[in-house]
Amino acid sequence: MTGPAPTIRIRKSDDQVDVVALDAVRVRQFDTAVPWREFRWYRKQRHFSGSYWSATMEAPVGYESRLEYVNLLLADFDPRVVWILSQPFLMEGDDRGTTRRRIPDYLLVHADESACVVDVKPAEKLSRPKVRDSLAWSRRVLEHHGWEYRVQSEPDPTLLVNVQFLAGYRRRFQFLDAEVDAAAAELRTPLTLGEAVRAVTPITGNPRFARSLVLHLLWTRRLLTDLTHPLSTTSLLEPT
Repeated sequence: MTGPAPTIRIRKSDDQVDVVALDAVRVRQFDTAVPWREFRWYRKQRHFSGSYWSATMEAPVGYESRLEYVNLLLADFDPRVVWILSQPFLMEGDDRGTTRRRIPDYLLVHADESACVVDVKPAEKLSRPKVRDSLAWSRRVLEHHGWEYRVQSEPDPTLLVNVQFLAGYRRRFQFLDAEVDAAAAELRTPLTLGEAVRAVTPITGNPRFARSLVLHLLWTRRLLTDLTHPLSTTSLLEPT
């Protein structure tokens, strides 16, 4: 790295801003951080901002476009991710004589306390020189700091449809812990989705509740299936 060391600005819940050299930043400094920008909704807005209730955070997480939303949804489904912050900081630094400023879309923290910074861009924009150079600078400085850096675009459409469907069953408080554990214990061998629902029905006393419970186990990854194929009653489920 050449030139002045990059700095980041972290907005805190008390509306204070911490300015920290990137090489001194640690994940714990984000414990009371809030998104750098406010999420706005107004008439004729070009992008569809919104708020998604994250099972990982058990709280709403903001997004500024539908593409950000779908990548947030997939992060929420990732069992490695234990913490999510949208628009986590403003990063500023020198890029070979050019001053760059960038607000990444997400900061993810994994169970091993490693950090991953995510930028979301449509695939068709990635070849544009301005976008390419900005993302390349972000990658260089963040990976130099030891953090993972990802640029994410449109996901596999079948995977997305499946995860969107399973997200309807993501809320832990809608299920009884005893029934969740009993269902997981019952499904210790590979079964199709239809067979799994029938096997779990005696636990819930209702086939519809049993189906919801099996789908919750898929969301929480206590059951696995190939989500790059359409989910159906014949999908093979395997215990973890």
